Amino acid sequence: MYSTGESRGNNPSCSMNYQKSGKDLMTIDELAVMDGDKCILQLRGVRLFLSDKYDVTKHRLYKETGEYDDRNKMDIQQFVHQTLKVKSGEMFDVVRI
Repeated sequence: MYSTGESRGNNPSCSMNYQKSGKDLMTIDELAVMDGDKCILQLRGVRLFLSDKYDVTKHRLYKETGEYDDRNKMDIQQFVHQTLKVKSGEMFDVVRI
């Protein structure tokens, strides 16, 4: 927003003012009534923006997700609780951190 001001009198002067004003993408009350087919996306390096929701069931690899079939879900406990199994005669170093 640009605004200019001018004063007249014995010593006339002129000034120009530049002001950058902004607005939230949506206010709290606008969020409450937002259309169910829309979403707000936040991506790294880009400002927030309003977008249509994407139907993940139409993705070509949807059948490979855990949402489609429970057999596709990753069992995180299997990876978190791994124990070191040392075979007889195997050499290793123990390091305490």
